[in-house]
Amino acid sequence: MFKIQSLERLVHELGRWPGIGPKTAQRLAYNLLRHPDHSTDLRTIMQEVFERVKPCPQCFCYTEAESLCSYCKDPTRLDHILCVVEEPMDVMAIESSGVFRGRYHVLHGVISPLERISPEDLTIGALIERVRSSPPIEEIILVLDADLEGDTTVLYLNKIFGELEKRVRLTRIAHGVPIGGDIDYIDHRTIGRALENRVEI
Repeated sequence: MFKIQSLERLVHELGRWPGIGPKTAQRLAYNLLRHPDHSTDLRTIMQEVFERVKPCPQCFCYTEAESLCSYCKDPTRLDHILCVVEEPMDVMAIESSGVFRGRYHVLHGVISPLERISPEDLTIGALIERVRSSPPIEEIILVLDADLEGDTTVLYLNKIFGELEKRVRLTRIAHGVPIGGDIDYIDHRTIGRALENRVEI
């Protein structure tokens, strides 16, 4: 079977992206070949994104602004509550709820010894500096995945902030049974979390 090396490389690179399997990568590659005008548009847009979009120097969410992002510049947001998330797209998910009105801090990952991601590879140092500076932050809400890496990061942050002179309330979002979920189809760990995070009615 003959292989086109450059096309195989494109399929391989596309397959490295999250949520894209080998078949999807192959379909995308062949679609790009079939529609060269779309490919040109995509190349132009990607170049524009790489040139214009960058992390906010304060919260590390992505922005096109020259200084702070719109969340950090918004005067109506609460300065004393900080929501810590793993990735910038998590901010979008929280904003879509319309409930949170505080500030954000994006870690750009979680602690993962298996992937050789340490606290120094994340924006934890900048987070500590934000807590030490003014205006005073009274509560940090950790919105991290309920997996091994997320739990490891939560434990690390709990230890770090427990050692600071400045006391900050550290909370984590509740995990449990989703609205409309069927108990029969929910795994034991999720049910366990739901029981731990039960609320009074």
